[in-house]
Amino acid sequence: MAAPTSFSGEVWAELRLADARDVPHIYSLIHQMAEFELLTDLFAATHELLQSTLFPTPQPAPFASFTALILDLSPSPVSAAADTVGSLRLDLSASPLADPEAAAFPSPRGAGRVTAGFVICFPNYSSFLAKPGLYVEDIFVRAPWRHRGLGRMMLSAVAGRAAEIGMGRVEWCVLDWNQNAIDFYEGMGAEVFTKWRICRLTGPALHKYKGAGSATASQEEHDAGKPE
Repeated sequence: MAAPTSFSGEVWAELRLADARDVPHIYSLIHQMAEFELLTDLFAATHELLQSTLFPTPQPAPFASFTALILDLSPSPVSAAADTVGSLRLDLSASPLADPEAAAFPSPRGAGRVTAGFVICFPNYSSFLAKPGLYVEDIFVRAPWRHRGLGRMMLSAVAGRAAEIGMGRVEWCVLDWNQNAIDFYEGMGAEVFTKWRICRLTGPALHKYKGAGSATASQEEHDAGKPE
């Protein structure tokens, strides 16, 4: 059954654990997100890298390592399965939805489903709380499906799972110009820390430290860090 390009009446959304069959859609969704965030110059993902990093063999338990979730929309009811993380029923009777990209995003689960978004998250650790937490690296919904409550369902489902397994907090980043997202997150009860800055080593700045763990510090560096 081919995915429809227009949706009306009832539509069922499912947030589920991704598997290797979802890699092509995850790649395309990440690229769309990079375009939206004006960060395509940083985009270097490949299908092969996504496959090897998100779906290694053996694969760790969900939420114990890198975890990818897929948002599928279905024109017919979806029964909760073992890999279902969240769900939502949409009523589009009053506002039918056109999805011109639906043909490019057929869900590998078939049955006329279309993939509309994704989440990537992984555990971190809070020394202040002495508890593990969950970091949401990406949460993204394709443009035709926004403002339908899907982002709220996705983030709520991830936060709910973190709470259920005893994690102390859920964290993510938001671009400072994306006021709509900031308002949305604050409306969900999140605190936005304006005084914190992201620090990052990547590319050549990172690779120059290869082997630094066994290197000998220069006398100048040693003296600079020497306690009085």
